[in-house]
Amino acid sequence: MPKLERAPEGQYLPDRLTTEAGQFIEQHRDRPFFLYLPHYSVHIPMKAKAELVAKHRALPAPTRGQNNPVYAAMIESMDDSVGRLMRKLEQAGLSDDTVFIFTSDNGGLSVKEGPDTPATDNAPLRDGKGYLYEGGLRVPLIVVWPKRVKAGGVSRTPVYSADLVATVLDAAGLKNDTGTDGLSLLPLLMGTGRRLRRQALYWHYPHYSNQGGKPGAAMRAGRYKLIEFYEDQRVELYDLQKDIGEQSDLAGKLAKKAAQMRRGLDVWRRTIKAQMMTPNSAYKPNFPEQSP
Repeated sequence: MPKLERAPEGQYLPDRLTTEAGQFIEQHRDRPFFLYLPHYSVHIPMKAKAELVAKHRALPAPTRGQNNPVYAAMIESMDDSVGRLMRKLEQAGLSDDTVFIFTSDNGGLSVKEGPDTPATDNAPLRDGKGYLYEGGLRVPLIVVWPKRVKAGGVSRTPVYSADLVATVLDAAGLKNDTGTDGLSLLPLLMGTGRRLRRQALYWHYPHYSNQGGKPGAAMRAGRYKLIEFYEDQRVELYDLQKDIGEQSDLAGKLAKKAAQMRRGLDVWRRTIKAQMMTPNSAYKPNFPEQSP
């Protein structure tokens, strides 16, 4: 691994990371490589170039929805980074043979958490980062591979991040012996007509999030999504095809469907030996403000 040079004083971090990533491409252009670039942007603490913040502050303010000039400036810098790396691949003659994947790890921050937040508005999705609603779980996923994937295609098949491991290995012609339960997305990307052999997607979150989310789990099967809350074992059921904003809970109206999915969620948890919550006998509400 080459030694990194000290960054110039005041250099914006996404710019520096992009420069280093470009150098990596140059250094490995003559052999297969894997480059993973997880930008700190667009994460808090909110920090952007002053000239870009000024640019977005000068734009007419929207009457609703997105209205965060600092966040918009951060997104612009991240977009610029993506463009720089794609141009680097083109200049190196590697675009056709390189799978370029753009995605994120969670939905946008929709609550107050430091200066210049909430960062974003996820409407029409409900809530955001730290929640089991779609605003917290849905993320962008764009795959570019000119030689194998037709530009402009859209798939509505639900997938999740572990699928990317299987996809990259499959694209490289390697066996997936990682032990992850992800599936290769190449059939979807290449339009071969084959469907993913998966009945449902699952999420397990036995924690309290600092954004306000509660411990629980979720299951997506076709158009339906079930959320189970661990504190009181309450469940909510939504038809995402008709109700992407998860405003109409169908758990009472479709009790059999909710019960069926709840059993499926429980079987999945036991199958993977999911670690559950452990009660904390030392917990004190409002700690540390209260008296010992």
